[in-house]
Amino acid sequence: MKYAVGVDIGGTNSRIALVDENMNIVERTQFRTDAHDPIPTIVRLSEALKDMAGDKELVGMGVSCPGPLDLINGKVLNTPNLHDSWQDFPIAGEIEKVTGIPTYLENDANLAALAEAVVGEGRDYNYVQFLTISTGLGSGQVINHKIYQGAHGYGHEVAYAPLWRNGPQHGKIYPGGVEAICSGTAITERAKKAGLEVQHAGEVNDMAKQGHEAAMEIMDDAKEYLANFIAILIAITDPEIVILGGSVALKIPGFVQEVEDRVKEKVLTELKPYVKVRPSTLNEDSGLLGAACLAFEHAKDKEAA
Repeated sequence: MKYAVGVDIGGTNSRIALVDENMNIVERTQFRTDAHDPIPTIVRLSEALKDMAGDKELVGMGVSCPGPLDLINGKVLNTPNLHDSWQDFPIAGEIEKVTGIPTYLENDANLAALAEAVVGEGRDYNYVQFLTISTGLGSGQVINHKIYQGAHGYGHEVAYAPLWRNGPQHGKIYPGGVEAICSGTAITERAKKAGLEVQHAGEVNDMAKQGHEAAMEIMDDAKEYLANFIAILIAITDPEIVILGGSVALKIPGFVQEVEDRVKEKVLTELKPYVKVRPSTLNEDSGLLGAACLAFEHAKDKEAA
């Protein structure tokens, strides 16, 4: 039996999992990320890997790290969750030096998309589009089990995609960017600016169902512009399935179905029968599974070469 390693380096905690060829997580652990210095985190990762791997045959390691990332060169760029020593740090190469295991860096949405395509709702399809609508809005596309990265590694970095002229803004996102309209944070912040006492998007949705006019408008905008964006993706890339993950998509009743209904109103007539917008059925381990999938896919490519 061969194994791959999935790693998720977060701003607070880092997780590592050993995954077998059948995509079962056989062992996992987590530890606190040193947000000021990547080296102690890499050392802890290496120690944890030795404890769980033993004499098992490891084909490689996939790593998710807060972005933005330079996926071509395996570097962390300028992430607000980790401090100066992490910036422009070649994390994939450094982990590979310490562990001796082939290491591949990817962003979390791409890895979640890969997990969906291999073991999730997209496992029966070759063209899989994934979107996560949660604190932010992320995207990934997988074609025949390969992540689409684009020419410079920034394929499907969609948060800034402009949809609404002079539209809502939050954080560094351009006014009217898709994340500034549809993410959970955006929904909540718009509601607070409208004078609503809410803590998360689910509460905004609850107020909308009760007939609160401002909440209804905010939720309608989120669904409408998300449907617009998905219709654009379908028009350009023609995926077989669009999978939605994240708390907004999965915890708000009827959200995914309503978005699918709206998408069908916006695509070419001939495409309507092919529109499939489905909720993710993977749990919070999608990133770890996707990271392991990435390592297995790279190993297969090496064997075939």
